[in-house]
Amino acid sequence: MRPKRRGGLAVVNWRQLELEQCGFPRSLAARVALDERYDLQELVDLVQHGCPPALALRILSPIDGGDARVA
Repeated sequence: MRPKRRGGLAVVNWRQLELEQCGFPRSLAARVALDERYDLQELVDLVQHGCPPALALRILSPIDGGDARVA
């Protein structure tokens, strides 16, 4: 299943910036920002409470397995 992309480029850029500001590496933030299946606020909350970004992604990864895991 392909990631959903509904918000347009401005929303994707905003999501990426939010993820980068809370500690996601740029390349990972770019991949996650494109996938609206991830709850941005939940990711940010986990990282702000000490969870490493890669682990936050695993915790909140979509059930179908098509996630933006670190390669």
